Amino acid sequence: MDFLSIIPGVDWPALPNARGCQLLALQFQLDRSQWLPAVEIERQQARLAERLYRHAILHVPYYRATYAAAGFRPGSIRSIDDWLRLPILRRGDLQARFEDLQCRVKEHGEVSLSMTTGSSGMPTRTVGTAVTRILWHALTLRHHLWNNRDFSGKLATIRALRERDKTGRIEEREPSWGSATADILRTGPLVALDIHTSVDEQAAWLVREDPDYLLTYPSIAVELIQYMDRNGLRLPRLRELRTFGELLDPRLRELCQRNWGVPVVDGYSSQEVGYIAQQCPETEQYHVQAESVLVEVLDDEGRPCQPGATGRVVVTTLHNFAMPLIRYEIGDYAEVGDKCPCGRGLPVLRRIVGRQRNLAVLPDGRTVWPCLSDRLTSGASLSGLPPIRQYQVTQIEPDAVEVKAVAARPLTEVEEDGVRALVADAFGWPMRVELKYVERIERGPGGKFEEYRCHLAPDVVDRLQRLRKSNHERTAVLSGASQAAG
Repeated sequence: MDFLSIIPGVDWPALPNARGCQLLALQFQLDRSQWLPAVEIERQQARLAERLYRHAILHVPYYRATYAAAGFRPGSIRSIDDWLRLPILRRGDLQARFEDLQCRVKEHGEVSLSMTTGSSGMPTRTVGTAVTRILWHALTLRHHLWNNRDFSGKLATIRALRERDKTGRIEEREPSWGSATADILRTGPLVALDIHTSVDEQAAWLVREDPDYLLTYPSIAVELIQYMDRNGLRLPRLRELRTFGELLDPRLRELCQRNWGVPVVDGYSSQEVGYIAQQCPETEQYHVQAESVLVEVLDDEGRPCQPGATGRVVVTTLHNFAMPLIRYEIGDYAEVGDKCPCGRGLPVLRRIVGRQRNLAVLPDGRTVWPCLSDRLTSGASLSGLPPIRQYQVTQIEPDAVEVKAVAARPLTEVEEDGVRALVADAFGWPMRVELKYVERIERGPGGKFEEYRCHLAPDVVDRLQRLRKSNHERTAVLSGASQAAG
């Protein structure tokens, strides 16, 4: 690695600038904390969470009022059971109470505003500090080191950018990989292309740039791999595909290895809280970045899920004192993993399952993730039908979906029956299917793509879920009466 030095002629060992020294000091600590026993990591997190709670209840109007109404005082958190009784912070609260969620005491350096793309219908604003920014960069550097990346290589990214050039295409070039390395290492260049360009433009740009690493959304990668395979295009220097921002399609790892001969390395983050988990360098599981966030995966009763169980993700930002997010329900579901064979003590998520808004609600009130992509590895999928290039399924009624398809030709009657069978299998219900052929499926704000969307009205969802609960209660009563009679 080619280290940077602020003193000419003193470059082995190099003397970085002040910010570079901070990042290296954090990296030194992160390299050791990841190997701590899980119980010690939990102890440190509990200490930080309790300190953040005391700060929030004293200096943040939202928490002062909310916790007082729930009977909490500055010294109320003494155990995990106390913590689990704290009210959940939901996205609607964050959007509606933005000002009240900010600390009235300014510390931890200059604050900065960030905003989500509004893919759920309304952007969400948060405030960060110099501390949260340098932790973001330190965790980025950690992931580079985990995966032994060659910093001299060229990094290409296809994502949402800001400014259009004269041709109308968004493209950017930087001399280094970014803030995580700029004060420490001399890296190769970073090249970027906007996600709203067409797949043929993206493929031509990648061939021209010939990068060592590619960072993009999983859905973009799938389109590119398929397009480049059909057109005989290659990326001879590519070493790794990095993905972020969307649910990872299970077929992508196999597609990427087969067609490009490189691994997929995924990351789990959000604009509101930063890094949540990073893929383990030795397995396909995800390690929670426990030095920065406390992650809970909760069942329907609000209790922590055990390994193998799936629940909703609730995150606490341990170092954001300007706008603490305490027990923030981020809207995702994940499966808890068991201890990782790599030996790290960091908590494990086996997989990120999906977003709450992508949860289908069936006519009997059951909720399911209609994971059509799970069938892609065997070819038994919508994309596995030869004419279909891309698709999107939208639930429009409890027993009906609309399937938009970008296809080389209209499907035959037999193929359309195959689509209906796949949808019914994925939903576990004989759904009515309305098939629409389109030239292009638009991406959401920020360029994210959702294979499945639920467009049921909230009152319909509530009614179906009440029906489900009522049926459960009735079954329990009948079962109890039957056992008593027996």
